[in-house]
Amino acid sequence: MQAPVRWHILQISDVLDEELASALGQDVEVTGWVPDVTIFSAWIGTGAKAQTESRLTGFRKQIFQVPKGYARLPRRFRAIFDSRLVQVLQEGSTSSGSDVLVCTAPYFAGVAELWPGPVIYWLTDLIAEYESARGIDVPALDRRMCAAATLVCPNSIRIGDYLQHQGCDRRTITIVPNATRGRNLLAEPPVGPSVLEEFRSDGRPIAGVIGNLAGNMDWVFLDAVVTRTPWLKWVFVGPTTMSISDKEQRQRREAVQQAENARFVGKKPYGELAAYARSFHVAVLPYLKCEPTYSGSSTRFYEHLAACRPMIATRGFAEVLQKEPLLRLVDTADEALAVLKDLDEIKFNDGRTLERWLASQQGTWEVRARAMQDALTKALLTI
Repeated sequence: MQAPVRWHILQISDVLDEELASALGQDVEVTGWVPDVTIFSAWIGTGAKAQTESRLTGFRKQIFQVPKGYARLPRRFRAIFDSRLVQVLQEGSTSSGSDVLVCTAPYFAGVAELWPGPVIYWLTDLIAEYESARGIDVPALDRRMCAAATLVCPNSIRIGDYLQHQGCDRRTITIVPNATRGRNLLAEPPVGPSVLEEFRSDGRPIAGVIGNLAGNMDWVFLDAVVTRTPWLKWVFVGPTTMSISDKEQRQRREAVQQAENARFVGKKPYGELAAYARSFHVAVLPYLKCEPTYSGSSTRFYEHLAACRPMIATRGFAEVLQKEPLLRLVDTADEALAVLKDLDEIKFNDGRTLERWLASQQGTWEVRARAMQDALTKALLTI
């Protein structure tokens, strides 16, 4: 088969999609398709869309309009949309028969089935477990997507196992985990945490938490640890706007927000997270075991890995269970407290800095993009 000319990412809906598109764009031409929900059920159009954040280069964004409630529409209406969308994606392509289509959600199975070139199914979440997916036969869409795909790239072993259980041929599967940006890597192993001006005057060691500060975090665990560590400054970087359905977890988040030794700095641009991660004496990944989080890939882990600081994680994320000794796993607040005290006694130098630095070199989006390209090349050679 002719070498691919352009890669189309359908759809660009979050930072992971943008990071992969940007990394792929260093080697190939990439168009990232951004959804614009419309009330029309069988008509779509497109229009140029400027970069929403100038930090990313390597690909161009293009709008496509998608009918509201598309996944729940009768199949004959979806088929009309899918056919038109394939035409839209092909407009302006130099060689649509060899262009690559990367689908990031199962809902575009009909588009994948119609696409004339190679198809990659890049699944970054167990969407079958989404609250918003209730009433939709997502496993059936996953099966269709896998059947249409040249290459299937789940971002975790658990999602890969799920797809195999749905009948996906394991020979088409290549695991492509989440990652950090290549520029976040340090040139050499650090001798300690860096200093951010906003924390300089406090003087206490910093325990840091980065991410969406919502219901996939164990706030009962955090409240117990934060309360018992007044000698630490706890810094939380991320939004708290998402509601938490569990009453106790919701109340404990409120308690942590009011703690004297906790500071919530709010949501920060993705490009600023590395500076925060480097300033932590210890990073904490307090996952609550729940789906779809448990089956995914921990972006937080790779961000902290690049910072090379010690990490403590709960067992609420399957992927991190395989990451010792790069991090320490704990089950309870008592265990976390003991680890924190031990780290404090050794000035947060756990002897694993070089090991984390070396591992971080393989945890970038650029590495992930090359792995996907190499796997596709291998798959095309068998066709």
